[in-house]
Amino acid sequence: MQAESQARNGASSTPGARPALALLLAINLFCYLDRYILAAIIPAIKHDFLLNDPNANGKAGLLTTAFIIIYMITAPIFGWLADRYSRWMIIGISVALWSLASGATGLAGSFGILLATRVFLGIGEAGYGPAAPTIISDFYPLEKRGQVLSWFFMAIPVGSALGYALGGKINAVLGWRWAFFLVLPPGLILAALCFFMREPTREHAHRAKPTWDDYCGLIRIPSLVTNILAQAALTFAIGGLSVWAPTYIHEGRGQPLASTDLIFGGILVVAGFISTLLGGWLGDALRPRFPGSYFIVSGWGMILGFPCTIAMLYTPFPAAWIFVFFAIFFLFMNTGPSNTALANVTPASMRATAFALNILVIHLLGDAFSPPLIGFIKDHGSWNAAFFTVSTVMLVAGIVWLCSTEALVRDTKAAEGDSKTRP
Repeated sequence: MQAESQARNGASSTPGARPALALLLAINLFCYLDRYILAAIIPAIKHDFLLNDPNANGKAGLLTTAFIIIYMITAPIFGWLADRYSRWMIIGISVALWSLASGATGLAGSFGILLATRVFLGIGEAGYGPAAPTIISDFYPLEKRGQVLSWFFMAIPVGSALGYALGGKINAVLGWRWAFFLVLPPGLILAALCFFMREPTREHAHRAKPTWDDYCGLIRIPSLVTNILAQAALTFAIGGLSVWAPTYIHEGRGQPLASTDLIFGGILVVAGFISTLLGGWLGDALRPRFPGSYFIVSGWGMILGFPCTIAMLYTPFPAAWIFVFFAIFFLFMNTGPSNTALANVTPASMRATAFALNILVIHLLGDAFSPPLIGFIKDHGSWNAAFFTVSTVMLVAGIVWLCSTEALVRDTKAAEGDSKTRP
């Protein structure tokens, strides 16, 4: 109870909060590193398994789709469990599973086996995804949640960038299989540490368990629905851009693959790191004056990213790298604010389930099909047509967020009232 009281009073160093944040940040870093190693080595995988196949790009995109489909289907199950049982236990088992699946990817002898290992990767990450943000939300108060969650989600661009950079480098030196072998030991170590962590006191620890009607009520929170839809549009764009950008720059613009992976990874680290932290800080800083600040920051980030993505397509390299930087910068500005808004409008007793619902919908409508779709558009059209689709969807996401700011203000107040009055 002492930890809970300190967190609610705005303490920045609740006992156990910083070690928990550090471990979850490290796990999230390896999670995205592992995901995007694949994107860096798609040309090598196509050479080994899909040589001379006219639909090679579309099939290669299915490797991401297989992971995403299983991830989004199983996430609600783990979200429900995380609202009731030890989240650290669920996270530890999940991290061990996806680490083993990643190591098995390097052993794949056929495209079908490669596809199967990505399926098990999805199951492992589904246990981690809904539980981790709720632990952070229970350790930190609403006033600081945006900045803290931004640190957690900062692992997305940094881990992704490391995946591109390390995947490309290891592929060039040792071959693509070693890129997956080498992430196995750190993943198992991080999994083991989870079993020694203290479970934080939950906000709803002394309240009645939510009913089925309460869960159904999540879809009646307007800003939660529009936030999830906007994140789905964003996920569509990120899914297409992150998987195909290095291949596009290499095959479509004639840049060497090794240097492309390295430069793109470096840009992703710098732009994504700064933007993710800046977005969380802006959301919290503007909130006293603009209560809908989390959606305002998210929306304008997407709108400003739209022309940068278009400019990237028509600017010669190396100058095009400037627009790649700003497209990524604005793309990641929403990460902290949008997820903070999701936590703030959801009753604490159902927060893991809400994050799981978010995972299900954004991937179902987003990157479950955008990588093969972008590959299909390229196979039957052009790279410019494929990436113009991505940039248009980014614009849609920005408009949806900006149009929902008033609903966010109302729903945040309603959730705070529920937290104070619910028995």
